[in-house]
Amino acid sequence: MAVVGDIVGPVAIERVAHGGHCVGRWEGVVHFVRHALPGEQVMVKVTEVAKRYVRSDVVEVVQASPERVTPRCSVAGLCGGCDWQHAEPAYTRELKRQVIAEQLRHLGGYTWEGAVEEVEPAPFHWRTRMRYAATADGRPGLKAHRSNRVVPLPPEGCVAAVPAIANPGRLAGETIAVAPGKGRPVLVGAEQQVLVEEVAAGRYWRVSSNGFWQSHPQAADTLVQAVLEGLEPRADEVAFDLYCGVGLFAGPLVDAGCQVWGIESDAEAVRLAGINVSEGAEFLAASVARGLDFLPRDADLVVLDPPRVGAGARVVASVVARQPRRIAYVACDPAALGRDLGYLAEEYQVLGVRAFDLFPLTHHVECVAIFERR
Repeated sequence: MAVVGDIVGPVAIERVAHGGHCVGRWEGVVHFVRHALPGEQVMVKVTEVAKRYVRSDVVEVVQASPERVTPRCSVAGLCGGCDWQHAEPAYTRELKRQVIAEQLRHLGGYTWEGAVEEVEPAPFHWRTRMRYAATADGRPGLKAHRSNRVVPLPPEGCVAAVPAIANPGRLAGETIAVAPGKGRPVLVGAEQQVLVEEVAAGRYWRVSSNGFWQSHPQAADTLVQAVLEGLEPRADEVAFDLYCGVGLFAGPLVDAGCQVWGIESDAEAVRLAGINVSEGAEFLAASVARGLDFLPRDADLVVLDPPRVGAGARVVASVVARQPRRIAYVACDPAALGRDLGYLAEEYQVLGVRAFDLFPLTHHVECVAIFERR
């Protein structure tokens, strides 16, 4: 087997895989290759060796895919930001569609035939939140893939970021840059915390600069609309907003006439949720698995918006025990959605799954799945 640093190939690229790379083989060994496309023949540099596979990166394209393009950014492929700048933007959504379909089929036993929906702005100048690092001489940069090595920004700045925060100037350490929905851009140290104000779902939202808020400027509205259309909330229903953050889904559910309970492990986010949604909702700072024990024993609607690892069997079982009529699952990882879909399948049917390209030219994608009690 090759060792780290070896250049081998040509590797025949077979298909896309979850995580921003493609699967190929060379001399019987599986390669997870970054910056390749299905159908290509590429020479690769080995970057990591495991027992049953290696990770590698393209150094030469021997036979190119017709979907390959020249990246717009001069450091594409060096920094860890964009996975797919070397592909036609529409084709990147097709690659994500293939990944979602495979994960839902393999892990959840569900056949998905949808498409990944484009959301403007795309494919550049969409990130309203950035975490920059500094080079030794203070130049702004981004960390390389799976590394702490800092890759300096090109002169034009980051093409994924909105122009207001695309080139932050000289830095001292890691820095958070935010272009909020209301007010001026904010540039603060990663360990500092200031409040910014976002606008979504007809409300204003106070969010910490280092707290969670979607990076795409249309993401919050897009996801809220998909969740509400799927749940069809009714006045006086009881709704849970689990992994609620600063209350993004709780607010619109209150506006629809629901009584809402929210749970979030981040105490600062819970404090802000109580300010953002000051009436019609109660919020608890706790892990969702533990916090559910303190919520009502019955619920009509549940929103699950878990982190990348998913909700898990324990949380899903506790939700199912409430017998809500509908569940909306917002997933940033199709593998986690597939696993949790399998846990729900016995008592809930899938009404539909929508996928949104809220992270253009990366492997990330957001899905909203709607479940109804059988």
